[in-house]
Amino acid sequence: MDVVRAQAGAGELDEAAAALGQGGMGAPESDGEAYQRRMERRRQVQQQRLEARQLEKGLVLVFTGDGKGKTTAALGLVLRMLGHGEKVAVIQFIKGGWQPGEVAALQRFGEDLHFQALGEGFTWETQDRERDRRAVSFAWEQALCQLQDPARKLVVLDEVNVALKLGYLPLEELMAGLRTRPPLTHVALTGRGAPEALIASADLVTEMRLVRHPFREQGVRAQAGIEY
Repeated sequence: MDVVRAQAGAGELDEAAAALGQGGMGAPESDGEAYQRRMERRRQVQQQRLEARQLEKGLVLVFTGDGKGKTTAALGLVLRMLGHGEKVAVIQFIKGGWQPGEVAALQRFGEDLHFQALGEGFTWETQDRERDRRAVSFAWEQALCQLQDPARKLVVLDEVNVALKLGYLPLEELMAGLRTRPPLTHVALTGRGAPEALIASADLVTEMRLVRHPFREQGVRAQAGIEY
């Protein structure tokens, strides 16, 4: 019951923060003093919002959608976590048939980063469903080891959503595996086509929406440092 009341109070603070706005040149006040009073109230509300949220837990973060940036977002988390001196693991389920730039960059972190690119490329390149399934199965075995390692603060399962969509990894097996990780271990899952059950159980879901893409609109080829 206390949790319910706390959530209700936090919701009211969220509404108050939204009503007060972020300020800036679009604010309605014509004089500086009125603007300052509203921003001071906004600061107070923000402080209360932070104080109302003290829960800490390992998060399930899903980056999906047909737009570019899913792996890029997860790698940003990797860099941030490494910057805090934590240990991270990255398992790539589809990529592996080529050498992405992130491999060379992240290897510089040494033992703090465990990186395995275990895929063999796109389905139209491998052209062998059983071989693809075996590669995904092996990648999942390696991912489970990293998920269950208490030394890893973050585990990235790159393109695992695609492996799920193609039927190479059962969703129930993935969900069960996620539940075996230590309480404070975060896991990021990337790839288009994330299943609804995964989305519903995740703590954070971001859907990248394709608006424009140079490959489609302009015929620009994949370029090093941008696409890989």
